[in-house]
Amino acid sequence: MAIQYNTSLDRTFHALGDGTRRKILSILAGQGASTASELLAPFDVAQPTISKHLKVLEKAGLVRREVEGRIHRFELVTNPMDEAESWISRHKQFWEGTLSRLDTFVDQLEKPSNKQEKNE
Repeated sequence: MAIQYNTSLDRTFHALGDGTRRKILSILAGQGASTASELLAPFDVAQPTISKHLKVLEKAGLVRREVEGRIHRFELVTNPMDEAESWISRHKQFWEGTLSRLDTFVDQLEKPSNKQEKNE
């Protein structure tokens, strides 16, 4: 049974979790809208494999597809990545603050207390 990704953030992270899909996004960011055939060229995989990756990216909202006859053109959409970046930023701030407080706590534990110094 396949895992279901219910939120747009889940779908974004799932899509970004694969190196081939990240490379497709990099290509689209660099050269703009591209056909499926153009996106296939840099990879040593079959066309159905790239099509599956493009469907995952499309479902995550990371690419937009335009169909002109038999030509499928894909364009990068950055909004889902902005949402992911915001989520990462919030959690990074939380963990940086937590780790900073932990550092302070550990430093206090490592310092000899005044009572121990007086007793010696």
